[in-house]
Amino acid sequence: MPTRLVFLSDTHLPRRAKDLPPALWAAIEDADLVVHAGDWVDLATVDRIAARARRLVAVRGNNDVEPGFADRLPLVAHEQVEGLRFAVVHETGAAAGRDARMAQRFPDVDVLVFGHSHIPWDSTASTGLRLLNPGSPTDRRRQPDHTWMTAVVDGRDLAVELVRLPPVSRER
Repeated sequence: MPTRLVFLSDTHLPRRAKDLPPALWAAIEDADLVVHAGDWVDLATVDRIAARARRLVAVRGNNDVEPGFADRLPLVAHEQVEGLRFAVVHETGAAAGRDARMAQRFPDVDVLVFGHSHIPWDSTASTGLRLLNPGSPTDRRRQPDHTWMTAVVDGRDLAVELVRLPPVSRER
């Protein structure tokens, strides 16, 4: 049976928005696994997502400095979903050379989910490592839309969709 996933990062609640978009909450509740690549900003958001997700794999990011983050979330997480080996990390450095650097850093991983830039990314390194950045559902910065990703894992097959939500008045 296929496994449904949601990838998100850089939620920055409550600084950049008061809440996640309703469509994202619905996706979180429908998913078998939610993966968050850091920059939550407050632990209450971790608790809210964990309470609504069937399963949560998450890391902390550079803005996750509130006391308690280091005790609850690692800098790197690993998870196997069906036949695929996932790693999650917040920062990967500059876009130039990213695929090769991450393939060297994560040689035993099939999919790397990362955040930090708020820029959606989907590439495959020469080693076969797939790199995914879901962007941000709350802080689009210079991007045209708020984004996150949904995915389906069926054996070793991974189908990914970038979900785009045009900005609305929730931005400050």
